Amino acid sequence: MPAARRRPLPIEIDAAAGPFPLGMPPARFLREYWQKRPLLIRNAFPGYVAPLEPEDLAGLACEEGVLARLIQHDRARDGWRVRHGPFAEDDFPGLPDHDWTLLVQDMDKWDADLRALLDHFAFLPRWRIDDVMVSFAATGGSVGAHVDQYDVFLLQARGHRRWQIDAGPNPPLDFRPDVELKLLQRFTPTHDWVLAPGDMLYLPPGVPHHGIAEDPCLTFSVGMRAPAAAELLGDYVDTLAAEAPDDLRYADPDLAPPADPWEIDRAALRRAVAALQALRMRDPEQLADWFAGFITRYRNAMEPAGDGVVPTPETLAAALATGARLARHPWSRMAWRRAARDARLYAGGQVLAMGVRDAARLAAADTLDGADWQRLGARGRAAVCALLGAGHYRVDHAPA
Repeated sequence: MPAARRRPLPIEIDAAAGPFPLGMPPARFLREYWQKRPLLIRNAFPGYVAPLEPEDLAGLACEEGVLARLIQHDRARDGWRVRHGPFAEDDFPGLPDHDWTLLVQDMDKWDADLRALLDHFAFLPRWRIDDVMVSFAATGGSVGAHVDQYDVFLLQARGHRRWQIDAGPNPPLDFRPDVELKLLQRFTPTHDWVLAPGDMLYLPPGVPHHGIAEDPCLTFSVGMRAPAAAELLGDYVDTLAAEAPDDLRYADPDLAPPADPWEIDRAALRRAVAALQALRMRDPEQLADWFAGFITRYRNAMEPAGDGVVPTPETLAAALATGARLARHPWSRMAWRRAARDARLYAGGQVLAMGVRDAARLAAADTLDGADWQRLGARGRAAVCALLGAGHYRVDHAPA
């Protein structure tokens, strides 16, 4: 008998009755949906209450160093206006009650409650998660039909937003030439949903989508780090060039008299390729160090900055013993990997060698107290001192 046809995977599920915000075990989600197909998850966070108000977002958008955009849509002319922060406080009261959106990047660095939201995405490598972007939209507010080249989870936090997506094969991806935003010239949705607080839409890269506020609403976007191959290559080549010895050059000890002295012949091209290949990172450890350093620096709007004063382990141990603790800088990105010997911890591109347990503990810990310090080995403690001097930690003293 012919094998039974497999039922198509659902594009919409309800997670209210289950233990997982994804509506299914994470392994199944990664196997069947991750970077393959979109999924609308009703009640991913039942009864969700946003930890911030629109006024909080507007206030932060007025601060220096905050990446914020204000996007307004003129429906009559289908025109779009984009303004970049920081904004003045009197910019917002004059806005209409419709057709505009305020977007603020990296909100997980500015708000501890939003940073805690990322704990629900522990089924993904933490170094893959870029940021939580928060958007407030007045009724009708939108950023237009567009496409992203990274995975994103869109959690409705307040109000209602209509999401339309084109999940068809080979959707048209040409951009409009008349606007600053990368908006699609043509968009034909295959699905149309209205999300309420607690609902979440997952979109893999390359799926055209359009979100429109049904009423004043907040949406939290958990986006992934997905550097383009050109970005990887550019940083890789820069690293190679910086470390290349000056005596590594194009060479032609096998040179023979040319038939035409003006011709670049095939032998010359082979020598050029050989010179480039000599620069390649042949050591897997060197290549791993480069990538880990790159990904912990990638797309950082700000970098931790310390005073350069590195305390001794004894001095720091004494402070922690009196009740002080270390809090990681919100802009510090850490990851670790197993190396040929022990492990490596990476913090904003900085590389620190230590044991596996220490590397895993430090990469995962937002805070360190005296008990955490006692569990670290000598190299782990030395690394903490170095990271404190570089600004990756700050000391929170116990109240007197």
